[in-house]
Order: sequence, then structure tokens, then C-alpha cells
Amino acid sequence: MGRGLLNWFARHEHEHAHADEVNCAGLHHAHVHGVLDPAIAATTRGIWAVKWSFIVLALAAALQFAVVAGSGSVALLADAIHNIADATTAVPLWIAFVFARRKPDLRFTYGYGRVEDLAGAVIVIVIFSSVVVAVWQAVARLLHPHPVNHLGALAIAGIVGFAGNEIAAILRIRVGREMSSAALMADGYHARADGLTSLAVVAGAAGVWLGFPLADPIVGLLIAATIVGVVWQSAGAVFSRLLDGVEPNVIDEMHHASDHVEGILELLGARARWIGHQLHAEADIAIEPGLSVREGVDLANRFRAEVIEHLPALASLHISVVERQKPGIVAETERRTA
Repeated sequence: MGRGLLNWFARHEHEHAHADEVNCAGLHHAHVHGVLDPAIAATTRGIWAVKWSFIVLALAAALQFAVVAGSGSVALLADAIHNIADATTAVPLWIAFVFARRKPDLRFTYGYGRVEDLAGAVIVIVIFSSVVVAVWQAVARLLHPHPVNHLGALAIAGIVGFAGNEIAAILRIRVGREMSSAALMADGYHARADGLTSLAVVAGAAGVWLGFPLADPIVGLLIAATIVGVVWQSAGAVFSRLLDGVEPNVIDEMHHASDHVEGILELLGARARWIGHQLHAEADIAIEPGLSVREGVDLANRFRAEVIEHLPALASLHISVVERQKPGIVAETERRTA
């Protein structure tokens, strides 16, 4: 475990709109907290970018929380929570690496990748709880106005938050370009956009300085609303994985792969699920009757190679080969497994 922790601390250009939607593995990607992208986890450079992004955003958030204690700004509190939410992307990565070193056993036959999904769920719950506190503080401040102190420090903290997000964005986008990871680039563009919420803290401080004290809680509510949207999206992704949900195009890619293998008549069924950042799948393929076992296994192996080419995150694929006796009729008694 100690070595894994030390390793973690060691080390095409895409348009923004497209980078938000697709990663280099051909899987749908969204900016979510608690869900680790397989393309990023598989490379040293991707881990390096995530690690330093975490450090930068965590330092920025720590400074902001310190200023929150002195200024009483709920807008800065919400922005600090937002930056912590971005930083926690690295948490399931570290947990996954620690548990990935453990081999599957008689009880956990698929290994311990599901721990990463549980970590993601905890992250979402913690962030949501923090947002509830931020909203409650902002509403209380609207109903019972309270002076905001140290406006200069507040403005500086907002600029620090912006700078932290911009540094994280540069790291993620630059490394994303190097490794052709649209997912990592999308995270970078999101970090850049999140920096604007930190500048909103500066605007709130300016509003208070100009004699509008409600500017601070109003900005706090706006930032909290942004985080609620991100948490909602993240919760959908995390709990979908816990329920063995996959992106629809995963199954589409498996059907597409079967079309590329001459000799496979039909893909009768396809199932897949994420365990951590690894994809496990099953497929039933129909072949002509009378083929030998060797020929059936050869078709299964060719199908497996095609699926892996379409889905690089695939960790295992169980294939059942079924002989088709007549058009539209499958003899289940002739099932062979490859």
C-alpha cells in the first residue's frame, strides 16, 4: 500500500463541444465526480495530470476556506466547495490503485474494482451535503443580512480560485492533447469554465464594497446552483454504475464488432457492466450449423479481437457460441462456450 501511494504521487486537438461528449476509447464521457475515466487511469501521464490538478485545486480550496473563516462570505464558501468537488476526482483513482493490487479471491471473484464505485458514491453524498450547508448559509444570510469582512482578502481568494482552476485546466488540456484523451481535455475545459465561478466571488465582493450587501449571498446561491447541477449529473453516473448500467453505445459497439466478423450470423445477446474503471462483458453469437469446434472458437476469437479494438477499456469478454439450425431458430442444446 505504501509503494502504491508513492507511485501515485510520482509520476489531435478536439473542439470543446466534441471533447465534452466522447473520449478516445469511444465511450460517452461527462464531467462527473467519483467516476474515473479508463483512458486516464491506464496511462502514467493521465495519472500525473490528475495528481497535480488535485494538489493545485486542494491548495486553492484550503486557502479559500481559511478566508471564509475570517470574512464570513457564503459566496466564497460555495466556491471553495466547488473546487473541492473538482479536486476529489483523484480520490477514487487513489482508492482504485490501492485495491487494484489485491488479487481476485473466492469471495470477490471479479476483484475489488467495485470499491472505486462505492468511493464515487461517498464523494457525491459528501459534496451534496456540503452544498446543502452552503445553500442554507446563503438563504440565512439573505433573510438575516450579516456584514462581510476583509473584502480585499475575499477578492484575492476569488482570484486564487480562478488561478487554481486555470492551472488545472492547462495541465489537463496539455496532457490530454499529448495522449489524445478527449476525456481529460473535457475535464480541463470544465476546470477553465469553473474558474469563472471563482471570479463571481470577486464580483460579489465588489457588490458589497459598493453598498449592496446582498450581493454575497446571491452569488453564493448562484454558485451553489451550479454545483447542484454537477452533483446531479455525477450521482446519475455513479449510481448507474452501481446498478450495472453502461453507456448505450457500449452495446452498439459490440453489435458493430460482430458485423465485421464474417461467419457470425447474428449477435443474439450482449451484456456489459463496469467494475471500477474496467468493463466486463458477455455475448452470445450465432453461427452456421455444422462448423467444427475449432471453427467456432476461431470465430469467437476474431469477434473478441474486434470488440477489444472498439472498446479498449474491456477487461474480460465471455462469449457463448450457438449453432443456428433454421432461420430464426436457435438450438440451445448446441451451445458452446469460448
